Amino acid sequence: MRSFKFIWVFIYIISVTGSINSQANDDATINGFVYDAANGEALIGANIFIRELNLGAGSNLSGFYVIPKIMSGKFELIVSYVGYKTQTLIVTLNKNETKRIDIYLNPEAILGEEVVVTGDSVRTIEKLFNKPVSKIELSPVQLGRVPQVVESDLLRTLQSLPGIVPVSDFSSAIYVRGGTPDQNLFLLDGTDVYNPEHAFGLFSTFNMDAIKKVEVYKGGFSAEYGGRLSSVINVTNNDGNRNEFEGKVSFSLLSLSTTLQTPIGSIGSLSGSLRRTYLDQTLAKVIDDVPDYYFIDGNLKAFFDIDQTNKLSVSYYGGLDDLNFVLDKKRQESLGFNYIWGNQTGSINWRSVITPKLFGNFWITGSRFFSDFDFDDVDFREENNIRDVTLRGALEYFYSDHWTFKFGFQQKYVSGNLKQKFTGGRVDVAKSRVLYSLYATSIWVPSPLWNIETGLRAEYFDSDKDYKNVDPRLTIKYRLSETSNLKFSSGIFHQYANRIPRLFFVSIWTSADEFIKGSYASHFILGYQKEIAKNIELEIEGYYKDYSNIYSYNPTFLADISADAYTEDNLPLFNSSKGLFNSGSGKSFGLEFLLRKDIGAITGWISYSLARTEFTIDRVNKGIPFSPRHDRTHAINIVVNFDLNNILNEINKKQFINSDKRWFLGLNFTFFSGQPITLPSSVYLINQLPDWEPNTNSLAIYPSGINEFRLPYYARLDFSLSYEIQYNGWSMSPYLQVFNLLNRKNVWFIEYKNEIKNGMVIQEVNNVTMFPILPSIGVNIKF
Repeated sequence: MRSFKFIWVFIYIISVTGSINSQANDDATINGFVYDAANGEALIGANIFIRELNLGAGSNLSGFYVIPKIMSGKFELIVSYVGYKTQTLIVTLNKNETKRIDIYLNPEAILGEEVVVTGDSVRTIEKLFNKPVSKIELSPVQLGRVPQVVESDLLRTLQSLPGIVPVSDFSSAIYVRGGTPDQNLFLLDGTDVYNPEHAFGLFSTFNMDAIKKVEVYKGGFSAEYGGRLSSVINVTNNDGNRNEFEGKVSFSLLSLSTTLQTPIGSIGSLSGSLRRTYLDQTLAKVIDDVPDYYFIDGNLKAFFDIDQTNKLSVSYYGGLDDLNFVLDKKRQESLGFNYIWGNQTGSINWRSVITPKLFGNFWITGSRFFSDFDFDDVDFREENNIRDVTLRGALEYFYSDHWTFKFGFQQKYVSGNLKQKFTGGRVDVAKSRVLYSLYATSIWVPSPLWNIETGLRAEYFDSDKDYKNVDPRLTIKYRLSETSNLKFSSGIFHQYANRIPRLFFVSIWTSADEFIKGSYASHFILGYQKEIAKNIELEIEGYYKDYSNIYSYNPTFLADISADAYTEDNLPLFNSSKGLFNSGSGKSFGLEFLLRKDIGAITGWISYSLARTEFTIDRVNKGIPFSPRHDRTHAINIVVNFDLNNILNEINKKQFINSDKRWFLGLNFTFFSGQPITLPSSVYLINQLPDWEPNTNSLAIYPSGINEFRLPYYARLDFSLSYEIQYNGWSMSPYLQVFNLLNRKNVWFIEYKNEIKNGMVIQEVNNVTMFPILPSIGVNIKF
């Protein structure tokens, strides 16, 4: 607690000193929020620029901006944002004046030619320079235009970015620059999400219609974030329309969803969404092989304008998956199991302009993940729960155009329990943990050519064994020329949670304790950015990551450990993590290219990744380094979206295509080099024993070294076509999506079967493939 008091006193001293210094130099300050004029949503990442002084700022996650240390006089204030009309304001500033200017930008009508970014707008290279290293931002429009399996999905869209790969079509989990899914920090309105995927990889937890902005940090992230080794995916949902009621209804072959937004008088807004799949009510009723499965999830968010300097939002998410599997639906006594799991998150966020130069963001968040597996026919039952309550604060102090300071704290209470009942034993583990974090970041701009960010993050993890760490972070940016930038980032990262992956079932989380040490990673990233042409950008990044104390689930742990106690029925009881994991180390390195265009009749990106990941795990592969299953040497993604009306207008400028009816075409091509796989090195015959039935000799497989071979390459072309019709006050957009348009049979794994024919053992080898061609249709209706 003394640390928290110290940080508050330090911030207060800095703010007072900055205020005095500002007044002594007769400098003025401009601050305010940037909003969408159509619905009142705060705009994240808008550019605010004073032309005469070459001073500027960007709006933060709350839409707030500050330009300090401005000399008195009359200036042009230029405000721009992709997809919105650039706005120019004439501002007169007096000595020592602090002027509040809230800005409302109007969406750009995309008709005829490309959206024109005027000379007053911030150039592409300037936006690239201001962006953190390895960060990618995606808007709802960009997310919605990428063809998917059934409908637009966040995680599957992320898989089309360089450095982010899946492990198969049947999972939407993402592997970022060689890291595993549990090394990704998912935040939804500031709240940790522990299980971001629904079953079978068709949908993720995040409802696309509710999303306002997605920020992806693939590495080298600042001291503001911690607790994970690889990446941060920060999702901000819509606050809601503050001007008028609006809604959207979407339905496809597998799901139905609706999103509604409405003002709350003059004090705020309300946004809500609901989504449900209906596979259990359609195909599962008529096709025996389709399991009885559905999920339902929903978001609710309320936003309140308390006054000019204070904003409050309350957010909630809830989701439930229900799988009732029966091996043979035609038999009454057939084997089967029931599996239920879900997430619940909630947050209260207070945003305050504490002083003209000091902005505060404070959260109280809660997150819960639960699962309940019941397989009575084989006497197996499992219950798993995680609860997370977090108090978090983040402050930004805009001292001058040369110095910005960021401070923050976090106090996280996490509890979890795992209960398993099975023949021959019981598992009953219940643990509580507390994580305390403090961070401080300084952003120094010594000249227009340089930007240097340094940070420290201190963490104290209170467990059965306590862990204390201080993680330094560094980012350096340099302008090579008017059209190119050079960037470098490095840092140390710690993680105190691990999860046990399970095929088709949700993972089980565990935490660092006396048997499992906290994981560690260091990042080194070098990047080059180039403005190729107006609104066309090129980014090249090379990276190196090394890991320590990473863990792999030990499938033979029951043979390696002894019971911690015994039940009343004299069954062994296990209640610790001893022997659950094998520990090791690893490294990842690679080179990524991203060519991107976000504005115009043709948009999208082309990416290429050259990467390598190696793990060395104790008691695995005889201690010899091996490539994990998710390692992909080469990855190519081409995502192209065509606004066909605008293209036709550009071809024939004299003829104006009806803007009330518009066609959109999307293509997504993916190529991955083959995944590592373990193949047999030899086979041997198991002779029958005296009490076996005749002709029961069988072949057994002796494996090669782990993942010494590679499957054939993976390739897929996806297609989408939508037709948008505008009516008075509402629109309708039917769409067609085709996943794996060319029906390529991408290999998932190789299956070996033994069959006895004519007294001989015959072994069959078959390729098990992933999704075939999957067409889907649906309709979006906005009103």
